[in-house]
Amino acid sequence: MPPVLANILAALCLPALLAVGAMLRGRARVRAVLGTQAAELEELRAGRTELERTSCTDALTGVWNYRYLQLALDREIARCNRRPGQRVLAVLLVEIDGFAEIRREHGYQRSGAVLRDLAQRLAMEVREEDVFGRYGGEEFLVLLPDTDEAGARTVADRLAWTVRRHPLALPSVPVLTDESGALPGNGLSARIGMGRLPADGSHAALLLRAADKSLTAERHAGDTLRKLESSV
Repeated sequence: MPPVLANILAALCLPALLAVGAMLRGRARVRAVLGTQAAELEELRAGRTELERTSCTDALTGVWNYRYLQLALDREIARCNRRPGQRVLAVLLVEIDGFAEIRREHGYQRSGAVLRDLAQRLAMEVREEDVFGRYGGEEFLVLLPDTDEAGARTVADRLAWTVRRHPLALPSVPVLTDESGALPGNGLSARIGMGRLPADGSHAALLLRAADKSLTAERHAGDTLRKLESSV
């Protein structure tokens, strides 16, 4: 190729090569920016998920809080109402007795740690599809989808047994076993009320009212039994 023609072609190709180079550098910068934005977006999503989880978790016990329980109860009721007559729902209101003595003897900080440990243990006694959370104070709410009365009573008995037998990390309550190999009572007890859908209604207020009424009856029955035992 004659030198003159080569110089002309070089002169014509140089702007094109420069443009291609600039375009490639621009694409690289765009990819870098998009990569940074994607990483920031993923970080924001993770932060939002953690914030949502934290906002729905009880700060003391680490289980679901009252706000989440309300949302979950409404969700389960709506699920049942979409297929009336085909789905059931049981609600257990669990009241733990005996923490007043722990607070008096060990203080609020230690009693709070005991409550957290017990709540975590109780949460392991329900299925993955069930919902266990702190309703307030030493009260917990359990939502049992697709569970009839007999199944709910089985869960209630298991939770009550766990409350009575769970070893407490307290100096005055050593973890010992009796002659049968069972753990001794720890001074705690549980009263459990039940509400059922559809037997007690198909709204959250009705189910919670039924569970609270049932719990009150359990409380009165326990008080009566203690009076009879003390009079003997």
